[in-house]
Amino acid sequence: MSATAPADTAEGEAFTRAQLDGHFAVLADQVFQVETKWPHFRLLLDDVRKLAGEATARMTVVSLERGLLYGGCSLFAPFFHHCDFLSVDCSPDSAEERGAYNGALIDDPRFLFVSGTHRAPIEATGLGDGIADLVLVPNLVHHIADQSALFTEMARITRPGGRVYVFEPIVRELHQMPDDYLRYTPFGLQRTLRDAGLTPGDFETEGGPFSAVAYCWAQALEYLPADQREVMARWFYEEQFPQLMEWDARYTENLERKHTEFPMAFSMIAEKPA
Repeated sequence: MSATAPADTAEGEAFTRAQLDGHFAVLADQVFQVETKWPHFRLLLDDVRKLAGEATARMTVVSLERGLLYGGCSLFAPFFHHCDFLSVDCSPDSAEERGAYNGALIDDPRFLFVSGTHRAPIEATGLGDGIADLVLVPNLVHHIADQSALFTEMARITRPGGRVYVFEPIVRELHQMPDDYLRYTPFGLQRTLRDAGLTPGDFETEGGPFSAVAYCWAQALEYLPADQREVMARWFYEEQFPQLMEWDARYTENLERKHTEFPMAFSMIAEKPA
């Protein structure tokens, strides 16, 4: 069931635990590269798997994604195969030229290709009022130009008593330009969710200053000429990366300044008042 053969995957197909484990491994190792390049995405993957485990067959789950990058599929649909799952591809028109340039990342027989429900701008998703028990907004917010429309739509499609899950990076390079607009802090996102009529809960962070250093090094390697990059990559991944990850796990508190943290990313769940 490869990304190169989406027609072979039936909508609403039930997947086994082994298949889902394989899909998760592709996301972790190849799409988000959490062990080498983007360690903060581990939080997103763990959160989605947990939310899927809590979801019931009676639930309607809506995911707002950028599926065009991966050939029009939903990265997270397989985990919610037992739910009524709708995926809206919010990729802007400006992404057409790049197309599915991340397609190679999912060209793996373990990847479970489930096509998105439809593609639509955030200003007009075509979804009904209050249809969703759970709305997923995974790594999308900073790619939406009209923030007011995004948060209004998130609140509108969530049923009273329903929940909205948001994952956002704090430390990122400018990417997918020009469709990269802002970075939220957890406190800024809480305020924005409240302004949209949602009640945000606590947030969870991922990463620290040492994984931020590692992340910047991984990005910097891409700027080196190919012959230098190979040598420096061996030095970094064999000698530096393991040490930075160890320090990130061990040294989690700023000992000089209070009220200071250095997370790479965060996630948050908000509820729509009943």
